Amino acid sequence: MNARESSSSLDIVQRELTAFARRARATAARMHPELSLVSYTILAHLEEQQGCRATDLATHYMLDKSTVSRQVAALEKLGFIERRVDEKDHRVQVLHLAPGGKEILASARRSRQESIQARLAAWDPEDLERFARYLVRYNADAAAAQP
Repeated sequence: MNARESSSSLDIVQRELTAFARRARATAARMHPELSLVSYTILAHLEEQQGCRATDLATHYMLDKSTVSRQVAALEKLGFIERRVDEKDHRVQVLHLAPGGKEILASARRSRQESIQARLAAWDPEDLERFARYLVRYNADAAAAQP
């Protein structure tokens, strides 16, 4: 592949990733109007980590603590997350999914899975497997490149 072809491919990748991100945000709002894409990712992260501090969320998402604080406050108000005292350090509060958060996350996950499944239903299984591997590889490389 020459430099011109490589540049063209990178332009296409950038354009398609931008379209993907826009569509993901719009789809998230349609699937669960009360659960934005940001809220969904925070809830999913809390589930995956089995709880974490707000400062850990800020670090993970590379966001200002005040931005995370506003998101956390909104999720608490909706009854999706709760604060618990850290058993090892009683001065620290750890965020966990509340029952309502577990429920809405599971519902959103089902809706998203159904939507993705519908979009990819006509794909050849080998193409789908290859696409999945490329997404994993891209995200792993992107995560490794973050400071």
